[in-house]
Amino acid sequence: MMRLLLNRLIQAPIVLLAVYTITFALAWALPGSAVMNDEGKRPPPEVIAAMEARYSLHDPAAFYVQYLRGVITRLDFGPSLRYTDWTVNDILAGSLPVSVILGLAAMLIALVIGVAAGVIGAWKPGSALDWAATLLALVGISTPAFVIGAGLLLLFPVTLGIGRVASWGRPQDILLPALTLSLPFAASIARLTRMGMLEALQADYIRTARAKGLPESAVILRHALKNAFLPVLSYLGPASAAAMTGSFVVEKVFNVPGLGQHFVSAVLNKDLFLIMGVVLVYAAMLIGFNLAVDALYGWVDPRIGRG
Repeated sequence: MMRLLLNRLIQAPIVLLAVYTITFALAWALPGSAVMNDEGKRPPPEVIAAMEARYSLHDPAAFYVQYLRGVITRLDFGPSLRYTDWTVNDILAGSLPVSVILGLAAMLIALVIGVAAGVIGAWKPGSALDWAATLLALVGISTPAFVIGAGLLLLFPVTLGIGRVASWGRPQDILLPALTLSLPFAASIARLTRMGMLEALQADYIRTARAKGLPESAVILRHALKNAFLPVLSYLGPASAAAMTGSFVVEKVFNVPGLGQHFVSAVLNKDLFLIMGVVLVYAAMLIGFNLAVDALYGWVDPRIGRG
């Protein structure tokens, strides 16, 4: 297991460099100009020349090297060309914690709903509970986030008067956007848990546990669920990174000041520095969560660690 983790750590800089290179090529190829404002008006030619010279916007090779050097040596993601007087580091420091909190809450809700639905569905296959869990998974995967979010807003703040519309700042304001963001992940977790539980409940050690007279709850939760959770654990790595970097649709619907809205604005305005910074942070989080999943494998199933 330690050798596997060490290999992952060695591969991480290579993966980040590849992500940086691909993102740079795509961002540079975006139509439009980084120095043009929302109305399509260009600054005076001397201002454009000064900005291009300062940030190497006229030379892709120079920009590639200059930006990479700043990230490696100073962890400096550069200035934002869209938000005046703001650096990318400032934007990340203000918006990334919001997206992380929202993502953590969403994944916690997804785990509770998904694991419970999967266990119940596998415990009574073909029953009404199983059909209800399957329906939950189907609805969660098939329904777009903006539809779920709009429905929750109409139901709770508008119809029932519970909560506020498009507000942020109070602890209870996180519930509706987190629930909206969690449902697709909960649906996938429910499907993975159900399949894993159905396989685990047919294993010999489960029959042995039942033959010893253990309570059914102990058989399911202590023995079957631990092995059935391995596919879910694999899914949690990329899913957690995706949730914690924020969904721009959910953030837009609920007016959450997270990272997703800034990333969409950066793409629309060809803010090269902000695009690169957000993507690199996302890639680093994805690598980190996958590394954490690899480490947890050995705890969930000791046979993997010994292998």
